[in-house]
Amino acid sequence: MVTPFPPFDPDGAEAERGRRLRDISIRSIFPSMLTLLAIGAGLTAIRFAVENRVELAITAIILAAFLDGIDGRVARLLKSASRFGAELDSLADFVNFGVAPAMLVYFTLADTLKSVGWISVLIYVICVCLRLARFNVALEQKGRPKWQGAFFVGVPAPAGALTVLAPVYAYLLGLQNSIALDVIATVYTVFIGLLMVSRLPTWSGKDFGRSIPRAHVMPVLIVAVGFVALLFSYPWEVMLAGVAAYLGTIPFAMRDWYRRTAAAARGQDDQPQALPQVVADEDRDKQKDPDQQG
Repeated sequence: MVTPFPPFDPDGAEAERGRRLRDISIRSIFPSMLTLLAIGAGLTAIRFAVENRVELAITAIILAAFLDGIDGRVARLLKSASRFGAELDSLADFVNFGVAPAMLVYFTLADTLKSVGWISVLIYVICVCLRLARFNVALEQKGRPKWQGAFFVGVPAPAGALTVLAPVYAYLLGLQNSIALDVIATVYTVFIGLLMVSRLPTWSGKDFGRSIPRAHVMPVLIVAVGFVALLFSYPWEVMLAGVAAYLGTIPFAMRDWYRRTAAAARGQDDQPQALPQVVADEDRDKQKDPDQQG
């Protein structure tokens, strides 16, 4: 009996062998459910942006970034990574970290500049799209030196989405909405888009803190609780400070990259243990093991 939603095998391997596709466990589709929830959060952020509910829009984007950060890890933990999940993740990243923050910047600040403001957010979204396409191609490249896993090429999409909203954070802190702020937001949006498609190395940090000395556990817990308390008490101050700190790390990441490159050229892969060791790019941990990102 033909069902309304027949099973689909993207590789065609099962069909070619003439075997019946097996039932899929809930464990296998759970990471994709997280990805769809992230897309829902991103689309809801766009709605809030249109309705000028700025704080809720930012919250929805942060939620999308959180879900994007865990879905690939959940897929690996449950051993349920798939090509379908990887493709779905790329679509989610485009919506959550491309379209949603761009619409929030436009409807909050850049719309007063009309076409100029619209062009700036178009450039940003196109840069996000190009970055994701480049990342997907990079996953197929083999033989990268191990030390390069500690770096992204350019600013990853989730970090770019939270960084591009810096003028909006300033607006929520009480900075008067003026033509000057709108112009700054427009130029800054293009700048962040260009950083995302640039070849500048940035630290990935995905494995940083995966293990810590036993003596440091209590201080780390206290700092983590304090950070969360500050984030809830002074959200926009903390977000703005985080953006400044992140952009401030880029020159140091560049210096570290060129130092390691020179060392590798001399046959000395000097790799400080303090730096994170990761596998590939964006936000993604995404080799997202074929799953989820953005």
